Amino acid sequence: MGIRVGLVGAGGVGARHARVLSGFADVELAGIWDAAPGAAAALAAEVGSTEAPDLDALLGRGPDAVWVCVPPFAHGDLELALVRAGLPFFVEKPLAADLPVAERVAAAVADAGLPTATGYHWRHLDTVARARAALAGRTVRLVDARWWGTTPPPAWWSRADRSGGQVVEQATHVLDLLRVLAGEVAEVVGGAAPSTREGRDVPDATAAVLRLESGAVGTVSTSCVLPAPTAAGLEVVADGTSVHLTETALRVRTPGGDEESTPAVEPRTAVDRAFVDVLSGRPAPPGLVDVAEALATHRLGWAVAEATRTGTTVRVPR
Repeated sequence: MGIRVGLVGAGGVGARHARVLSGFADVELAGIWDAAPGAAAALAAEVGSTEAPDLDALLGRGPDAVWVCVPPFAHGDLELALVRAGLPFFVEKPLAADLPVAERVAAAVADAGLPTATGYHWRHLDTVARARAALAGRTVRLVDARWWGTTPPPAWWSRADRSGGQVVEQATHVLDLLRVLAGEVAEVVGGAAPSTREGRDVPDATAAVLRLESGAVGTVSTSCVLPAPTAAGLEVVADGTSVHLTETALRVRTPGGDEESTPAVEPRTAVDRAFVDVLSGRPAPPGLVDVAEALATHRLGWAVAEATRTGTTVRVPR
């Protein structure tokens, strides 16, 4: 039997999920709701669904699960409403613009025991599995994560209280893989270059030094002043091996030379397919990140953002 899915959020990311989901033979888009007038109707017409006038109306159509694809500041009440309704949900990253909302949602999900998934699609790259295999049995000494790009056009992105800032909203992808490949971070210290653009309080750049629980060290840096995306990925240095990973490429360097590869998986499709499979009763694939796991990455992002904002040493919450 097919899965009936509701979608909240008809912006760019919501539209991407709608197109992927509508392409699955075993998925029916039961309806789309967006707070912006007209957005849901236009997307619904494109993907063969219908607009719902509000969240209650969407839930009244009896979906089996809901995809939540809204900006960071809009998270919280939506997810809590789904928990009260007993509905599994997929939520786009980051979990929130701040830490308290993310923790409140994660606690509610844990109490309810609901299946969830999040938009950490990089985890579904087959190159991530290859990177982990290359590092297996080796002691990681150093990690360097970067997200250097431009300022995205939505007005909410430029306000840290609405987006969470570049670390929380964008670099969360590389921080998530840092945890996967190098282990958990204990504490962070850093600094920021203040914004020089009118209307944007998100810093021009940030840089932080990380101390990992393993004893390894690392750095993470961001910038949003470039004309186009320039660097988004991470390098991991272990005894006798280094791994350089981006969304589109992997390079493993050993004494025997370099081995380069590209993903054979489309991760933006794989992340949706994975949760549909879970909803259909199949086992969760290794790459699927639920809300509880996403909270660990969100806590790291919050610690990096707080350390760069204050210039103080910040412990990563557990």
